[in-house]
This record gives sequence, structure tokens and C-alpha cells, in this order.
Amino acid sequence: MKEQDYFEKHVNLNVRGLPVSATLGINELSNRLLAEGRQIYKMGLGQSPFPVPLPVVEELQANAHQKDYLPVRGLPALQQAVAEYYQRTQHLNFNPHHILVGPGSKELMFILQLVYYGDLVIPTPSWVSYAPQAHIIGRHVYWLPTRRDNRWLLTPDELEKHCQQDPSKPRIVILNYPNNPTGCSYTDDELKALAEVARKYKIIILSDEIYGELNFEGAHVSIARHYPEGTIISSGLSKWCGAGGWRLGTFAFPAALDWLLEGMAVVSSETFTATSAPIQYAAVRAFRGGTRIEEYLSHSRRILKSLCGAVCRRLLASGAIVAPPQGAFYIFPDFSPLKKQLSARGINTSTEMCERILEETGVAILPGTAFGRPDHELSTRIALVDFDGAKALACAEHHPMHEPLPEKFPEEYCSKVIEATDKLCEWMAKKT
Repeated sequence: MKEQDYFEKHVNLNVRGLPVSATLGINELSNRLLAEGRQIYKMGLGQSPFPVPLPVVEELQANAHQKDYLPVRGLPALQQAVAEYYQRTQHLNFNPHHILVGPGSKELMFILQLVYYGDLVIPTPSWVSYAPQAHIIGRHVYWLPTRRDNRWLLTPDELEKHCQQDPSKPRIVILNYPNNPTGCSYTDDELKALAEVARKYKIIILSDEIYGELNFEGAHVSIARHYPEGTIISSGLSKWCGAGGWRLGTFAFPAALDWLLEGMAVVSSETFTATSAPIQYAAVRAFRGGTRIEEYLSHSRRILKSLCGAVCRRLLASGAIVAPPQGAFYIFPDFSPLKKQLSARGINTSTEMCERILEETGVAILPGTAFGRPDHELSTRIALVDFDGAKALACAEHHPMHEPLPEKFPEEYCSKVIEATDKLCEWMAKKT
């Protein structure tokens, strides 16, 4: 037996055959093509285009000397700041000791599934890593269908229908809103209705609110307001604070789930030990907010709202079906109405479509199948992030906050995204 074959026999069967995360894979491919001299529009990886707010950067610089291991659950000052943040923004009362800090919310999600023995229930479409994490651990994954005409959101009826099949089964349901990949979000009434079903079946809700501060109207509402006893809120610095590479995530637990927090803390102590000390000190400043950070967020929101609107109008004109986003920096168009003309060009799946788009236009986007959709649907996720966020913020500051940005703002300050969208629409219009 060859040495490679011998070692491959000992790979965890739950890992064997899993590809690299789709978002990281498309980013690596994009960088490789750029290095080869290709013109590439990086619309695959969902990395915030905006810089980290200056007050937070300054706090990191001031704490670069921090070198000690911090408590497994997190720096006490950061736990306090996160608890105060939820009180200030969502009127939720969390005990600071019930805040868990980790090296990215992604790591915390993995440990949650490792500790909690239950099924994972995910609305489709959903972020690319929820299901693979469950497969690695060996958990069952159940996909709950959503409808395009309902903005791809989970309905209480679909959740009820699933839970009725085995009412007492332990399960975690992940809600992510504003949603990756769609940008769509729930209304307060929709969250109330979902909370009623969750309470009836004693579901643990993992509410992934990493994009909450990027709700275009600044009106994000957590489902924890309606189901506090069974909701864990996941957040971090990567999206609203532009600090993806800093790798800091937070989980906020209700008192009723303290036993689950304890289990996660034990696993954390044996895996990542503690999150980077300088970054935790800087995160205190981020979660405490203040005028400068609120202004940063307000300008970020209206830039994204303006850009999403401009891209949506172009995609709709091309024949795609698009549910208008309410937040974040994603659009999830479905090109199925163009299926006949695409089929004539030898394109019958979303995977084939995205591969051809990258090859022929340089626009890097991800197929809907990466987010749990059927490959024949011809849906895609477009990340509207390939622009100079610092320059856009600087310009937005010169326009009155209470007024929308000028109509031409996206073309002038997010020009690469607009150019990529136009190339995509032109490609769609081709007959052969």
C-alpha cells in the first residue's frame, strides 16, 4: 500500500471529499487569476469593503503590548461591553458572564454543534459553512425550504411542519439576518411568529446577527426580544466593523442556556485557549460605540443601500429575478427566466454558469448550489464589495446624513462593482 493511500485511509470520513469553503475557494482562485494578469472582479468572498473605524484601530495600536493569555470566556471588560451593547441597541439584558468570546463566530458555531447533541436545521439558501460544519461533526442537517416571493425567509408554517414530525427531538435552528446570501431580513412581526413556534418545541435558536448593524435603515431587531430564553445571539467584528481578518466573534447566552455555555467553554479551553489579547482590548472600543462609530455605520449603510439599489435595477433589467435586500452587501439573483437562452449556450446549472462567467468576463461570483439551492435553479450570490470603501466613506461624509446619496454615487465611488454588473448583464444578453 502506498504511503499516501495509508494515510488517506485514516482521514475522518466526515471530512473526506469536502471541498474548501466556497467563499474562501473563490477568493483564492480570484487572487491567483489576478496574479496571472487577468482583469478580475472580486465578488465572491463576502469581505467588508470598509476600513476598520479609526477609534478601534487606535485602540488596537495602544494595546499591541498586551501579551497575556486572557480568560477562556473572554476579557471581562469586553464581556461587559458586549452585554451593554445589547442593552443599548436591543433592550436585552445579558449577564456579562454569559458572553463568550472566540476567534471568529465561525469557530464558536462549530463548537456549539460539537457540544450540543441535536440536529441542525437551516433555511435554504444559507451561508456556505453551516452545513459543512455539521457534516464534519457528524450531525444531521435538515434544509427548510423558503420561497423567492417571500424574500427567501423561513416561515412559521415551514418550521412548524418540520418540528411536528418529531416534536421532542433536540434541534438547533439557525436564523441569519440580514441574510447571507440574500441580504433580506425579517420584520418584527415575522420574528414574533417564528418565536412562538420555537418556544412551543423548545428549539434552540442560533441567531446569526453578524450583519445586524448593516440593516440599511439601522432598524435591526433580534429575535431574542421575543424568545430570550432559547436564543443565542452570534455576532463579531468582521462585517459591521470591517475587521474580518481580526477574527473576533461573540456569543450571547440567556441564563437558561448557561449549561451549554459551560460546555462550550470547556471545549474552548482545550482548542483555541483564548482569543488574541490586543484584538479583545480593541473590541471593547468597538462595542462601546459612540458618535464616531455611529457616523461610520450610518455612512456605511447608505453607501450599501445606494449600491444595492443600482445593482438590483441593472439585474432586473437583464431579466433576472431579484428579492431586494434590506441589509448587508449581498444580492441573490435568479437567472432562471433566461434558462432557455443559456441552455442554448451549453449552460444548464448555476455551477456551469458561474464558471463561464468567470472565464469569459472576469466576474467572480458564487453559484446558488454553494448555499443549498438546487444546481438547476441558476441562482447566484453576488458580493458587492470590490470597491474602495475608505474613499466612498470619505465622499459620503460630504453629503447630508438625512438625504439619500446622489444617484450617480455608485458609478463614481463603487465603479468596479457597477462595471462588473454591466459586464454580467451584457454576458447574459448574448445569444451564443
